[in-house]
Formats: sequence, C-alpha cells, structure tokens
Amino acid sequence: AVLSIGAYVFMRTTFIKKLIELAEVDPNIYLMIGDYGFSVVEPFKEKFNSRFINAGISEQNMIGVAAGLALAGKKVFVYSIVPFVTMRCFEQVRIDLCYQNLPVRIIGIAAGFAFGPAASTHHSIEDIALMSCLPNMTVISPANSFDLEALLPQANNLPGPVYFRLGRGGSGMAYPAFQNIELSRPAEILKSDKVLFLVTGEIFSVAFDIVKKLRDFGLDCGLINVHTIKPLKLDFILSKANFLQAIFTIEEHGLVGGLGQQVANFLCQNLDKKIIFKTFTAADQYFHEIGSRDYLLKKSGLEVEAICSEVLHILGTRENVIEKVKQYYL
Repeated sequence: AVLSIGAYVFMRTTFIKKLIELAEVDPNIYLMIGDYGFSVVEPFKEKFNSRFINAGISEQNMIGVAAGLALAGKKVFVYSIVPFVTMRCFEQVRIDLCYQNLPVRIIGIAAGFAFGPAASTHHSIEDIALMSCLPNMTVISPANSFDLEALLPQANNLPGPVYFRLGRGGSGMAYPAFQNIELSRPAEILKSDKVLFLVTGEIFSVAFDIVKKLRDFGLDCGLINVHTIKPLKLDFILSKANFLQAIFTIEEHGLVGGLGQQVANFLCQNLDKKIIFKTFTAADQYFHEIGSRDYLLKKSGLEVEAICSEVLHILGTRENVIEKVKQYYL
C-alpha cells in the first residue's frame, strides 16, 4: 500500500463540512454547542439557524436538551472539547442517551494531549474507557479527516448514541483502504501476517512513521487503523493466526479501558497459540507541567524512536537489522 500526501485538513473543518452536506438532505439534523467551536460552526449556523443551539457553558443541560430533541424525532450532534462532553456530563450521557438508546452524536474535539498547554483539565486519556463501558454507545476514533469523512455518514444512520473522538489537528495522509472504509471494521493500511501494529486516533501518523522505519530496517510488519473502538471486529487477527508472531497497539489514551486492553481480551479468549503482545499508551499519570502535545507524547514514550527501539529489543531482531538501526540512529 502507498500513502498519498494531500492538503492538510483539520478534522473539525471536515466535520462541519460533512455535517452541512448531511443536513441539506435531512431536515431532522440539529447541531448543539456548549459555547465552544466558534470559527468552525458558523457555516452551519448561517445555513440552518433554526437547527443550531448554543446551550452555553452547561454541558449537562446540553445533553438533556439533545435527548429531548431526539425523543421528538431529531438527530442531534453535540460539539465541544472531549472532557466537556464526556466527563463533565457523564451521568446525563449514561441515563439520558444510552439508557434510552437515542440518536445523539457526541463530537469530542482535541482528544488525548491535543490541548497540551491547557494542562490536565483539558487532556483526555480516559474518554475511550468511559464511553466504551456504556451499553448502546458506539465509539469512533478516526485517524484523520479522510476517516472522518467516510465514517460520519455511516454513523448518522445508527439508531443509538455515537461518540466521535477527534484530534485537534488533521492529516494530509490518505490511503487506498480509505475507499472501502467500513464502520467497526479495522482498515489494513500496510499488510503483514507476522507482526501487526494496531493503532487508533490521530496518533496514526506517528504509528505510520514507526512501521515505515521498521520496514526499512527489514522487519516484516503491518499497520492496522482501528477507527472504531466499539463495536470492534478483530476476526482478521484469527485469519493470520498461523503466521502471527507479535501484536503491538498504540493509542493516545491510558492503558485501562483503551484499545490495548480490548485487543488483549480478544486474544486471550480466541487465540490458541502464544504470541508477543505489547501496548504503548499514555502514561498513567496527570502531568503537573505545561507542554505541547509532542512534548507530552515524548514524556509518555509515544514517539517514533522510543517505540522502534523497544519493539526491536522485544523481538530480538536479526543482527543485520540491528546494524541498520545503529547506522540510522548513530
């Protein structure tokens, strides 16, 4: 597979553009914000003013109003940064949306460490765990804007609640599998039957660099974009079981309740043979310091050089590959 580089497109820009397209053909689509999203949501407001509601800094009420609209036959999208639409109003999401299985789509912006300089109050390394534990909730974590554009219309047809975990930025990377992207079915970006890297969310770009470097070193490894966390179909792993040697997962989220634990649970219940398994996640801590997303990823060990080195150490790679690594880094 070959990645092509296109224009850098922010996920939030893609979201509002695609939502407008959906709203043009579906008069039941509403957009609600919690006094956040200005410079992004205006095109929707200008075109569908009667279907746009700013609930103010009152996320619990916003979820309650969204539930009421959904009971009246509307499809409501609520938009704010991740901690405000998952943690601040968790009880309302649980009871108002999931208990009643209502078609409300929660759009969380700036997942992981995207709001790095705003400190731990604005970081989100627990949201996948929180949203995934809720019955009826679908959890989607796109790698980039291309993922989001394909998945948003599919999610809009679901009868129950959906949580979208979006990065603050975007990506110019497209890939052939994007053309056939399917909700809940991971996309195989780079193929291998021996060593697999499963990754979710915006950190996909880091994971791609990792896999590309390891392949340059001579390691037979593949990259899987797990854009849907729940429901998660991992049957493709069983189809590779005869040759599979190792699986690594990478996510901008804590260990507990994240992608890695879900994959580990699947392997324990379904795979008869022993394989190497390792998760790479955000550090299990709240940072009491200010720094950019890249700085915090590095502090968590979620960077290309650190993960490449650890993977090669775990696999005990051949001497000729080790020599390539030494030449590359030294």
